[in-house]
Amino acid sequence: MEAKGYLQEVGAQVSADFVKNRSILSFEEYLTLFFTDPRGQSRNAAQYLRDVMDHYGTEAVPHPTGTIRRFKVFDVPSADHDGRVAGQEEVQNALYRILGNFVRAGRINKLIMLHGPNGSAKSSLVNALKQGMEDYSRQPQGALYRIAWVFPSEKLIKGSIGFGERAGTKSTEGELTTYAHLDAEDLDLRMPCELRDHPLFAVPPAERKALLEGALKKKGLGTGDGETGDFILSDYVRDGELCAKCRRIYTALLNSYGGDYLKVLRHVQVERFYVSRRYQVGTVTVEPQMSVDAAAQQISADRTQLNLPAALHSTVLFEPHGPLVHANRGLIEYADLLKRPLEAFKYLLGFSETSEVPLEPFVLQLDEVLIASSNEKHLGAFKELPDFASFKGRIELVRVPYLRRYKVEQEIYDAQITATSVGKHVAPHATEVAAMWAVLTRLKKPIPDRYPANVKPLVDQVAPAEKMHLYQEGGVPARLSSSNTKELLKLREEMYEESDAYPNYEGRSGASAREIKTALFNAAQNPDYKCLHALAVLEELHALCKDKSVYEFLLQEVMDGYHDHETFVRVVEGEYLDRVDSEVRDSMGLVSEGQYRELVERYIQSVSHWVRGEKMRNRVTGESEKPDEARMAEVEAIVMPQGEAPPDFRRGLIASIGAHRLDNPDGAMDYPRIFPDMFKRLRDHYFEERKRVLRKNKENILKYLSEDRNQLSPREQSQVQDTLKTMADRYGYCEFCAKDAILFLMRQRYG
Repeated sequence: MEAKGYLQEVGAQVSADFVKNRSILSFEEYLTLFFTDPRGQSRNAAQYLRDVMDHYGTEAVPHPTGTIRRFKVFDVPSADHDGRVAGQEEVQNALYRILGNFVRAGRINKLIMLHGPNGSAKSSLVNALKQGMEDYSRQPQGALYRIAWVFPSEKLIKGSIGFGERAGTKSTEGELTTYAHLDAEDLDLRMPCELRDHPLFAVPPAERKALLEGALKKKGLGTGDGETGDFILSDYVRDGELCAKCRRIYTALLNSYGGDYLKVLRHVQVERFYVSRRYQVGTVTVEPQMSVDAAAQQISADRTQLNLPAALHSTVLFEPHGPLVHANRGLIEYADLLKRPLEAFKYLLGFSETSEVPLEPFVLQLDEVLIASSNEKHLGAFKELPDFASFKGRIELVRVPYLRRYKVEQEIYDAQITATSVGKHVAPHATEVAAMWAVLTRLKKPIPDRYPANVKPLVDQVAPAEKMHLYQEGGVPARLSSSNTKELLKLREEMYEESDAYPNYEGRSGASAREIKTALFNAAQNPDYKCLHALAVLEELHALCKDKSVYEFLLQEVMDGYHDHETFVRVVEGEYLDRVDSEVRDSMGLVSEGQYRELVERYIQSVSHWVRGEKMRNRVTGESEKPDEARMAEVEAIVMPQGEAPPDFRRGLIASIGAHRLDNPDGAMDYPRIFPDMFKRLRDHYFEERKRVLRKNKENILKYLSEDRNQLSPREQSQVQDTLKTMADRYGYCEFCAKDAILFLMRQRYG
């Protein structure tokens, strides 16, 4: 394609998009758009941001407290997965609730303060909201418009229309009704509004209120009072006024036209704008700094400074600028707000409550959601200051702790630790062991005194790794009886929320995701492994535990196994060995998962008839007979916890099945998910009995991956090849990481 043809094609597309997106409108055209969608064009910043969260939808996700609503905007639409916020659903719902309070109040009257330890995703949460705003503002339902003023060239319009026409002068036939669509060469001047004033501000407040209420009522949305419909008009849209510069232009034109309002509107151009982080349109991040966040500069004083129209020659105009101005009608983020000197943000006392900031020449009236972040140390110090009492009622505190579920933590690393970013294959479980260790460092010992007397001993004995699995998948220790298992599962939610009211809450201290990512990148440089291997990660975590002068969380006092970070590395190593052992066994195909499932299904069928006191049909003879006690006892000898009575164990199984049926009335019975411990005990029992065969098979794999391959028979080589292929296809191992994993497993468990 020739360059000219290419440019013509691109130009045609840009022009089509410009028209399609209704980028430039006259005021009359904008009013037509407003009458079509009065709700969408009457939103303030809080309503807009809430609609952003609603636009991308929600989903129910598993949580230690049951299920919880997750907002998909935090999965960052139309962006790389690096920006996705893993977990933090509690924070998402808190933000949505606060925005809802702003909507019901009709104004944004508080600053949202996200507080938590360093690296707990405070900035990531805000960035996801900003990305969602950017994307939503490009959708038809997210269109935003602002006002601008245009002045035609005298060459185009003879006489002095728009430049001091005397009152009462009649216009000639065919006079333009709007200057909004004039070409650039036909304009002497275009003056946009830096504050992006809402186009409806061109309608006087009294008439605007009637306009808004009438348009909303016609669409069945009530009158905007929240009582006659579900939409509430904000103070900003209903009562707001033009900024100081626009007001002076409006007044000057109205005087020039002798009060002819329609002639003033000819100069109004309505422009669609898009939220942009890069260009600071509708969203700004203010870093810790000394300067004030808004100012004004004079742009006119007399005729000589600018070639202004005659109507504005005697008007002194000021342009506001700064982060507060750039973020108007959107969101402003104060990153690490409390690192700034108090005097630099004292203006927030008034601004957060009134949405106004006084400058020397005028008062800024703003409409923006204020979100700040702070770590716990700075927030604690701020609370000790006398001024905190004044700020307290103007701040909504939202806690952002470290994650406490390792699978969710792993999502952070899986998104960023890839073969591309580290330059080598990422072995299975490399990010998982890092996530598990990170979560273990954050857990606190439960306080037994907070629980009923009958479960105090049970709570007191929960070890860190057991608590980690209880939070993640509702896993309970195999050492517990069925009754204690039920009790602990009932306590899961209470244990998860136990320290929420404490200043030193669970998730306030421990390893941050940033520190773990650094450890993972360092592990990738380990010359002893051709992959980013879990073993290299474990070595890196061992080294990290020795650097107590750098990592403050390493100085915590060990309490009944909690905060014992060096031991946690060995705990995670054990978890890793369990996974590798299970995956290698499964890949050998000695016993299929279907065989375990069939055994469990037949056992549960017998138990079900036993509990109901019914006979069952014998598969061989076809006769009805009592459930086979000997066969049930044979299975129970393997899967039943020590100290458990068979009748209690059997009734507990049937109760668990009934509970699963209530939660999943239409789903199939997924016994491996309902009874994971039972299946694990069956697998372990089978492989314990066949340890010699397993050891031999694993030795064959190591021989195959070394120079001793020729020592294996063709049949043995074929078995090894099948095993390695399954390990690669099912679990993601390459030959190098498979060899390292199996060698480590053999040394630790089969030596």
